[in-house]
Amino acid sequence: MSLPELTQARAPLTREVEVMNERGTRETIFIPAERDLTVYVDKRELVTLMTLGARPEWLVLGYLLNQNLIGSASDIESITVDWEVNAASVKTRSGIERIEERTSHRVVTTGCGQGSVFGHLMDEIDNIRLPAEAGIKQSQLYAIVNAIRLKESTYKSAGSVHACALFYGEELQLFVEDVGRHNAVDTIAGWMSLQQTPPTGEKIFYTTGRLTSEMVIKSAQMGVAVVVSRSGITQMGLDVAQRVGLCAIGRATNQRFLCYANPQRLALDAVPPPAPLRPQPVSL
Repeated sequence: MSLPELTQARAPLTREVEVMNERGTRETIFIPAERDLTVYVDKRELVTLMTLGARPEWLVLGYLLNQNLIGSASDIESITVDWEVNAASVKTRSGIERIEERTSHRVVTTGCGQGSVFGHLMDEIDNIRLPAEAGIKQSQLYAIVNAIRLKESTYKSAGSVHACALFYGEELQLFVEDVGRHNAVDTIAGWMSLQQTPPTGEKIFYTTGRLTSEMVIKSAQMGVAVVVSRSGITQMGLDVAQRVGLCAIGRATNQRFLCYANPQRLALDAVPPPAPLRPQPVSL
């Protein structure tokens, strides 16, 4: 597979600012350095993404993959990011077939950092085939949640960002933070497409954001059969998860979680914490 040429235009993730607290005292803190990135494909403006800019080339590549505008990383010759003009120039090897028609219908989404997707995305879900044997053990789930808890992150220093992570079994492969969970999952998709020798083990995707229909579809497109979220799931996210056979686990904090869809992929091999005590009625 011929991989694209990529720049390495990483940008600072945080910015130092002065604020005043509730006591009237001024102090210096860090905030996420959100910036706009306009994507041009073969000199045609496609979309503007709001991003931290940690791995902009992977983000752009993953965005094109998850929007089904390209089939693989080898369709791209190069991605050049220039922060002086806040632009990403994508050069394809042979163009994108019917690009104007395929990008004419936009759907406004709940996603931070993007806000819209191309309308044909939902049309692709019936073509998704997830590995039947893929699953997760309860003990693995606990290990993954703990690994994220211990991870040094922009969120801990500056807040206001979402995080996504890709695990193979219990091994963390990539941890990405961005202003929106969709940017983070696209960045992971871009990275995955560049791996000529993928790691071994079951792919498990973790996100701090809620599981919307778009997040579930993107995870399934990446061949991920198990998704874990610190947040919950929407009705459409649940419908899509059930439709494609994806195991959706939410409210995953410490040793508590809810499995919303396809629990047959989850093996209960650990002792759960005791159920929370409920207040007893008082006899008068």
